[in-house]
Amino acid sequence: MTALPPHAPAGPVPPPTVRPAPGPSTTAPPALVLVAHGSRDPRAVSTVRALMERVRALRPALTVRLGHIELDEPPLSDTLARLGRSEAVLVPLLFGRGHHVKRDIPEMAAAAAARTRVAAPLGPQPLLAQALHARLTEAGWRPPADAAARRASAVVLAAAGSRDPESADGTRRTARLLSDRLGVPVVPAYASAAAPTVPEAVRALAARGRHRVAVASCFTAPGRFATECAAAAPGPAAAPLGAHPAMARLVLHRYDRTLTPVPAPARAALVPA
Repeated sequence: MTALPPHAPAGPVPPPTVRPAPGPSTTAPPALVLVAHGSRDPRAVSTVRALMERVRALRPALTVRLGHIELDEPPLSDTLARLGRSEAVLVPLLFGRGHHVKRDIPEMAAAAAARTRVAAPLGPQPLLAQALHARLTEAGWRPPADAAARRASAVVLAAAGSRDPESADGTRRTARLLSDRLGVPVVPAYASAAAPTVPEAVRALAARGRHRVAVASCFTAPGRFATECAAAAPGPAAAPLGAHPAMARLVLHRYDRTLTPVPAPARAALVPA
């Protein structure tokens, strides 16, 4: 009789357990909530809803909702309440890190006890410059034909304005991105809370011999500020950015970056002297 080797099992060896291969995750991604400012202009809400539909068309499987900080329906608090305990990414339809982005939106989310993350504002970003350029072209802006026309040309970038210096810095960076695309100076100007105003910027450019001036509209939707800034344009005045295709891509870019942030570059090690 043959002896069993040490530690050999006394009975039959059971077959190995076969585990099914993991399938694709069924967890739904966080909802995307567009956060608009709101306006008394009735065209504003229809404009941001058109942008929302364009975002949905680009990402059909994603839950996309709309909420307003003030004035328009639905308010952000109601939108978050309807989402319940579902996670959401709030994408501000704003262009700089001012009071609304830093304080109002996070406080509204906290009051709703919602599971949210707040994305960066839409600017500065190359897709924003692309949309601004396109709206200027639609309004009649044409590249200067020669050096003399270039010396006489400029654009005023009209924005809402904020007392927060970080917001103003973002607007200046957006102006530089747009200037790089257009090949002419782009001067930031503001509808409120900061200087210069659009009329002041136009006069300052005229004093420097730049009389061929257009106004780019760094506003999502029609409203009092956008209308007043356009009225001060001595040349072409662009429409608000609205549902331009680049805006929809920018919204999704901010959503994706919030869920998968880009890691900060590693700091170089100090070499002893």
